[in-house]
Amino acid sequence: MPTQVTFPPHGRLMTKLTALGPYLRQQQSSEGHFFFDCLASCISAKKEPEEREFWGWWLELTQIEDGFQYSYRFGRFDLHGDWKEEKVPAKHQEPVQQTLEDFYKKLCTLLEQEYELAIHPAPDLSEPTLSVSA
Repeated sequence: MPTQVTFPPHGRLMTKLTALGPYLRQQQSSEGHFFFDCLASCISAKKEPEEREFWGWWLELTQIEDGFQYSYRFGRFDLHGDWKEEKVPAKHQEPVQQTLEDFYKKLCTLLEQEYELAIHPAPDLSEPTLSVSA
């Protein structure tokens, strides 16, 4: 007989996810669905702050029966505040990838250890599966 999975209340989970870092976008999250992103590498620091674009990633976490599933993408955060899926240039790949891996480790620790919830890649994930191993 399967073990009954208990999810924390939405508000408590939002608080815990927000504490992981500057990643959770509360306005784009809802009960059972969470949107995270990271502006990992500035495209041109020579521009005025309000004119800067960034390379980074976004990750969506969706509640499923035994925990959560995730999908993520890499791309450019444009001047309008929108993500555009694009190949990250080689000189920006390391910081973008590193911030995603660091975030994923924190996310797994929270979900698996604190709440005993599983985390799986979404069936339609087109990027490599994330892992907590270094």
